[in-house]
Amino acid sequence: MPYLFTSESVSEGHPDKIADQISDALIDHFLAFDPNSKVACETLVTTGQVILAGEVKSDTYLDVQQIARQVINRIGYTKGEYMFDGNSCGVLSAIHEQSPDINQGVDKGNPEEQGAGDQGMMFGYATKETDNYMPLALDLSHMILKELAALRRENQEIKYLRPDSKAQVTIEYSDDNVPQRIDAIVISTQHDDFADEPTMLAKIKEDMINILIPRVKAQLKQDNQALFTDKITYHINPTGKFVIGGPHGDTGLTGRKIIVDTYGGKGAHGGGAFSGKDPSKVDRSAAYATRHIAKNMVAAGVADEMLVQVSYAIGVAKPMGIYVNTYGTSKVNLSDGQIAKKVEDIFDMRPYAIEQRLKLRNPIYEETAAYGHMGRKNEVITKTFKTPDGKDLGFEVELFTWEKLDYVDTIKKEFGL
Repeated sequence: MPYLFTSESVSEGHPDKIADQISDALIDHFLAFDPNSKVACETLVTTGQVILAGEVKSDTYLDVQQIARQVINRIGYTKGEYMFDGNSCGVLSAIHEQSPDINQGVDKGNPEEQGAGDQGMMFGYATKETDNYMPLALDLSHMILKELAALRRENQEIKYLRPDSKAQVTIEYSDDNVPQRIDAIVISTQHDDFADEPTMLAKIKEDMINILIPRVKAQLKQDNQALFTDKITYHINPTGKFVIGGPHGDTGLTGRKIIVDTYGGKGAHGGGAFSGKDPSKVDRSAAYATRHIAKNMVAAGVADEMLVQVSYAIGVAKPMGIYVNTYGTSKVNLSDGQIAKKVEDIFDMRPYAIEQRLKLRNPIYEETAAYGHMGRKNEVITKTFKTPDGKDLGFEVELFTWEKLDYVDTIKKEFGL
């Protein structure tokens, strides 16, 4: 019998995502000036206020207030009427030095034996459902909000948009797990005040359906465009007026959107957030590494869908174990346990090896902190950071290295494909 599956996304202006982006901007600045920095930084945003807290071990000094303000202004909170703007909000820093009790388990004489920054389990997932090997409902939710943000910045076709928004997509699947159609789309977007509320609601719904959705469809391949039928149920700002939003409407915290950040509820999640953590924290680095494994394995043809789990003990380099689930879609004559053993032989999952393989000690993290950490475009860009004495320092960095299909040939050889 056909079934429905739903995923959601939130925009860069959502309070939790503001917090994530500030935390990751701090990570980037620490790594830009001291690649060996150890950082765990949490951010809280509320009406007119930003609070930074966490632990840092670094040889550099940062103007954390200025970094936070730059992020807030870039997102679009630049007006006093939002009750939260980058130029006037208060920024309180409660960042202090990392515990030496934790550090002694991570830093070792031999870098290759660097221990995991914490215990825990991390998951990576991939599916042939989309070209970027991501679940379709989440991919569409991200696309809707990225396009909505583009419309807001263009300020031409739609002039009333404010930064905070959410989207949700429900897809009908057949018994054999193939998307059939989009059943429902939910979009809630913050907006300027209107004099007439019924007119406002009608205008926003018309613009979302007739301007935003066609721009999203235009980016899709023909088979996915066909999922947009005239039977879609649209819920546009279903509660009505949405003028009060952002941190004035809801307090935001780092790490509260971990399902948005990963696979939209498909696969699994180990529970650890990513943003604000340097790559010695396996919550982040091993989640990227398992995504890299799952994507390359599916792309190589080992299975149509794959979940990979890895687990660690704090201070110990070698993982506790690697688990693989192909959901019955395996294309090789091996059990999932045998596949996992081959994964262990191909990929070195010690924390230092992951950092080196995926180039994680570079300032690459602010770009991950909105619209998902997975399924993004691998590219090389130049980023510029201001040194504490006001000079510009440029870096050429490679983003989303865990999305590269650079192990496909190795996997095919190992599995005889």
